Amino acid sequence: WILLYCAFHARAGAPSPSSSPPGVAMPQRVAPAAGECSSGAVRMAAIPSAAAAMRGGEAGGAQGAWPEFEAKMRAAGQTDAAIAAFKGNYFKLLRGETGTIAEADIEPVTSLPALTDLPEVTDGSLVGQTVVLKLNGGLGTGMGLQGPKSLLVVREPDVTFLDLIVSQMQRMRKARAEDGGAPPPRFALLNSAATSEATRAYLSTKHALREGSHWHEVMQSVAPKVDADSLRPAVDPSEARAATGPSGVGSQLEWYPPGHGDLYAALAGSGQLDEYIANGYRFLFVSNSDNLGATLDLRILQHFKESGAAFLMEVCERTASDKKGGHLARRPATPGGGEGGLLLREAAQCLPEDEDAFQDVTKHRYFNTNNLWIDLLALRAELDSRGGALDLPLIKNGKTIDPRDKKSAKVWQLETAMGAAIEDFGARAAAVVVPRNRFSPVKTCADLLCLRSDAYAQDASGALTLQAAAPPLVSLDDQYKKVDDFEQLVPQGAPSLIGCSRLKLSGKLALGKGVTFKGAVSVTNPDGSTRKEVPPGEYADTDLAL
Repeated sequence: WILLYCAFHARAGAPSPSSSPPGVAMPQRVAPAAGECSSGAVRMAAIPSAAAAMRGGEAGGAQGAWPEFEAKMRAAGQTDAAIAAFKGNYFKLLRGETGTIAEADIEPVTSLPALTDLPEVTDGSLVGQTVVLKLNGGLGTGMGLQGPKSLLVVREPDVTFLDLIVSQMQRMRKARAEDGGAPPPRFALLNSAATSEATRAYLSTKHALREGSHWHEVMQSVAPKVDADSLRPAVDPSEARAATGPSGVGSQLEWYPPGHGDLYAALAGSGQLDEYIANGYRFLFVSNSDNLGATLDLRILQHFKESGAAFLMEVCERTASDKKGGHLARRPATPGGGEGGLLLREAAQCLPEDEDAFQDVTKHRYFNTNNLWIDLLALRAELDSRGGALDLPLIKNGKTIDPRDKKSAKVWQLETAMGAAIEDFGARAAAVVVPRNRFSPVKTCADLLCLRSDAYAQDASGALTLQAAAPPLVSLDDQYKKVDDFEQLVPQGAPSLIGCSRLKLSGKLALGKGVTFKGAVSVTNPDGSTRKEVPPGEYADTDLAL
């Protein structure tokens, strides 16, 4: 405004602000000049950068194509919360924010409370105030799946992630009934447009569970892809373009799910956050549907309540195999001497010169399991104080508008991660160290082999828990990246891995029934044309070439 004021007087010949009489806030009227309106106000087009700054003030004065994105999202029926979240990400993109976090700007987390030190809890009264929500929006395309990843078979015979999750919730419901009929937790799934229909059908058909009664659906938002060149809404140029997007707006290829950081906008925008609170729910426990070790633990729930924290993250201690993944850290101590707030730093946020410190697992000791505990009242207050959307670091994901056509137009998908919200809660954010048996995700077919083996067993809560101090390190040939190809490796079931520390399988193999691996084992078939069977038996600390 000062610059505009000076420019106005410089062109109009009026006194500068320094020569104005005290107490005079506005210049005297002069005849309109070039760049002015008849009212005497400077026309915005006369000074483009200042004009843009006056249109909302975001992004250093540039709002880009935001009105186009907003109109497209409203036409597609997206909620105000989803629009506010995308707006924040889009303006971060315009500002060129990279989200990098320098080593000099953080401090390591040196100690945390541990689950193993928490007292046993027999009073389950807090369970009835808790919502258990599983993230169920992914398709597992990296493993070659076409449907919900939660419908992947993980145990014999034909037991899926979703079957085990239902089993866990039913056991909890039964335990609550036996405990004087105390109310059970609410069970919810965060579905996407790609997983909702198949999930509903599976739960209804196999388990006779009805949405809205036995479980509740939270629908993930969708966001418009951003053209990488123009930063305008991406448009599917194909001649076959049809109104397949949400509410018939554009092509389905023009939209994407914005990552699990969308959880907060989905809860708020759907009205379910307020509905939970109105019905007496106070706590939210969130985890990935492919992490079967993440069950509702009464000790953590009680600790969360007593700590007064608004946001609690379960973390595990990093090992050498975790060094390339993200870690927990703190902001430096405040001038008053208080501890700085917790934050997450992912690999993409690390500067090249800080890579050694990033990978130092003795310095940065903890990683996020994505098992989160959230105070629903605190979440509502935080959303209200921030205009309806949390401030999460931007993940700028480069793609092509048609994932199947690498020559199609380049786009940005603006995504966020839900764990990054730990920094938004400041002094009320906390973490607790948990054993590895609460973190058993399946991201690859090597993980799947471990989970199907006897290295994991189902405990009384229904969780799949690790039976050794650490999971075996399994390396599979690239030909086993997809589940269909992996099934040819284990046509008669998974081998015994409970005593195995390291396993490498290379070439076309088929494991026979009753194969046991112990110690460090490598099996290779150098013949690329013929699949060979690994005969039943025990293989210990050996390199086997068939």
